[in-house]
Amino acid sequence: MVIGAADDPEAIAKTAALQESGACVRRICDVAGLRDEDVSDAFLVISTPQDAALSARLRELADGYRFLLCCIDQPRYGFVAMAAIAKAGPVRIAISTAGLAPRVGKVLKNALQRAMDERFARFIESLARQRERVQAEHPAPESSQLRRAAMIEAARGFRADVRFEYPAWFDQGDAER
Repeated sequence: MVIGAADDPEAIAKTAALQESGACVRRICDVAGLRDEDVSDAFLVISTPQDAALSARLRELADGYRFLLCCIDQPRYGFVAMAAIAKAGPVRIAISTAGLAPRVGKVLKNALQRAMDERFARFIESLARQRERVQAEHPAPESSQLRRAAMIEAARGFRADVRFEYPAWFDQGDAER
């Protein structure tokens, strides 16, 4: 279940991600009209409004009805942290800060998403085709080392560079801020 206004980008994105994974998702857009019964049979509830009263109520309901709860950007109420997902073709990279620094997770996701462009997706698809060919050419179980070596060689030359920049207050030694 995803709770959030009909036009809330976070609620829309979470709904789409859950549906992509095969989940049966129910949306509640009218937060003011939320009834306890609406969540009584939920497995997972994701709430996107930045509303402490709603989040506290959902936490009580989660404890009573025994469902998993994620209150976006409010880790003190929920006990499930959502990962930021960068996607390209079949590749999924999940980033989690355990709900402690969601903005950092989003920055990392966006940077990875930019790096994993259409060329990256084509590269992965090409490796997948090579993997199928190698497996077809060497199907015997005793050829596993040969298959592994061929795929390591196919990926040779692929590199990823990672660099971080920090806010001035952190670099100035005020890490205890």
